[in-house]
Amino acid sequence: MELYVFDNYDEISRYAAKMVSDFINENSNCVLGLATGSTPLGMYKKLIEYNRDRIVNFSEVKTFNLDEYRGLSGEHPQSYRYFMNKNFFDHVNIDKNNTFIPNGTCEDVAKECRDYEEKINELGGIDLQILGVGSNGHIGFNEPSSELYAYTHLADLTEDTIKANSRFFKNIEEVPSKAITMGVGQIMKSKRIILLASGVNKAKVIGRIFNGKISTENPSSILQLHPSVAVIADKKAASLI
Repeated sequence: MELYVFDNYDEISRYAAKMVSDFINENSNCVLGLATGSTPLGMYKKLIEYNRDRIVNFSEVKTFNLDEYRGLSGEHPQSYRYFMNKNFFDHVNIDKNNTFIPNGTCEDVAKECRDYEEKINELGGIDLQILGVGSNGHIGFNEPSSELYAYTHLADLTEDTIKANSRFFKNIEEVPSKAITMGVGQIMKSKRIILLASGVNKAKVIGRIFNGKISTENPSSILQLHPSVAVIADKKAASLI
């Protein structure tokens, strides 16, 4: 596991964008796994700049997002489809037909999960997966539990996650309690993983990732078993390593 520590959020965003850009330039038709939330926003903004300046070309890239809220359509302002369009896809030269996000309003969730897995596998798997991490250790919406799912599934969100995500909604009652999420098995099948972390509230979980212990109660700890993970953190997030 590689560790890159920088002074602040802007520096980790810039470094992550450079790493992603270099990867695409070496693998023009690669499959990216993408994350939402506040942590990767700076990276997306920098990638938009790189695309505008013709440093990187997204025309052949395919993407799969980690998750989507159950019950929210892609037009809902708090859906992850809306987030990705607004903050990234609308501003780069990617074909939106090659951007895949679970359908939060599908009628048959089990079929949606199977189809999502099949599409990932059909395209050869994820070449580079971008991850954030929750303060409770969740990756995607794989929450702390006595057991973890390997593949895409419908997840119950913990009270901590609902509370953390309520800052994006008018009130906590509006936050969905479930989400369709990629499982830890599919995440671990990615050829390369970049984990981003910023802020003192992530210090404890980042410290636990590097302590050598693996537990389903800290889903991110399983990343220790992956052969190619780069953790990009600011000093506050890395303070307990």
